[in-house]
Amino acid sequence: MSHESTVMDTDVETGRLVYLNGPRDIEFQSYEVPNPEPNAVVTEVVRSNVCGSELHVWKGDHPLQDCVLGHEALCRIKQLGDKVETDSAGNPVTEGDLVAPVYFQTCQSCDYCRRGEFYACENDYEHTGKSPDIWPHFHAPWATHYYIYPDNHFYKIPKELEDHLNVAAAANCALSQVLFGISEIGVEYNDTVVIQGAGGLGLNATVVANEHGAETIVIDGVDRRLEQAKAFGADHVIDFREQKTVEARRNRVKQITDGVGADVGIEVAGVPEAFVEGIELVRKGGQYLTMGNVRPGHEADFDPGRLTRKSIDITTVVEYDPWVLFDALEFLAATIDDYPYDQLIDAEFELDDIEEALEASENRDITRATIIP
Repeated sequence: MSHESTVMDTDVETGRLVYLNGPRDIEFQSYEVPNPEPNAVVTEVVRSNVCGSELHVWKGDHPLQDCVLGHEALCRIKQLGDKVETDSAGNPVTEGDLVAPVYFQTCQSCDYCRRGEFYACENDYEHTGKSPDIWPHFHAPWATHYYIYPDNHFYKIPKELEDHLNVAAAANCALSQVLFGISEIGVEYNDTVVIQGAGGLGLNATVVANEHGAETIVIDGVDRRLEQAKAFGADHVIDFREQKTVEARRNRVKQITDGVGADVGIEVAGVPEAFVEGIELVRKGGQYLTMGNVRPGHEADFDPGRLTRKSIDITTVVEYDPWVLFDALEFLAATIDDYPYDQLIDAEFELDDIEEALEASENRDITRATIIP
């Protein structure tokens, strides 16, 4: 259910945003477009995609609640703060430039930031979690405008991406996450990598593993996703509708790897049981990266002895160091003609139709939607 709320002066420019007032309760609210602080930037949203995280928040199945929505975004600079001359990589910026913002902040003052663990900033969602009634209102990009705070990194997009706006909008989520995660575990040339799930994270993981020179195996059970995995360079796909048991899928992975098992496993399915299965797919002494299971309170039976006896290293990742977004944009620019990235976004909706976009995403009628304010 949605309804409109208005807080504005008729003599000033106003913008609109999407606010979640509770599970499946969407409000459209209007506010005065702010002027930026000296080290901040006010932007106009060009694209903002619907990620699986927003689905969980919308349904009430996520720690983030009652908030301004959205995080994947491509924006156009409307007004620079007086002290802003460059993006976070030192590239000169001016009004009208297209930029991609990191969707979380790094506060620079918590214990984690002090240790250099910026991906674990204790205050990462401080801005997103604010009420839109609190200035500067536009805390997230399902909106006409987006406020880039002084402690938010942002990067000018490369020229190669100016004709791929939907793709550039997604760079601050799946690709940045995957680049960071894979750098944490270290995928090497000629490794075999098994990827559990062929959604946005899984397809990006396939590309990154390919570019590291790895042999890739992708597991999913949806025809469209399996076809996309092949299009994104998967060397092998396993359809879990055909290989119906963990044992069958483990045997297929072993068959591909000469009886050893994968060097690296990457869980991006978001299903607790996938973690349990992943331990069976990875060889002794292998690496296992889990990024999909981000919702607390969802459990699966697990035998820790299996993990210990196989001496598998487990790495978990939920965000990334903010400068990784710069690397993601450069990676996209270098590979944009090599992979069908545009296939990842197959539906466009106006901001007013956000509930339709959420429902179509929930029902899997589409792969991923982009919102055009």
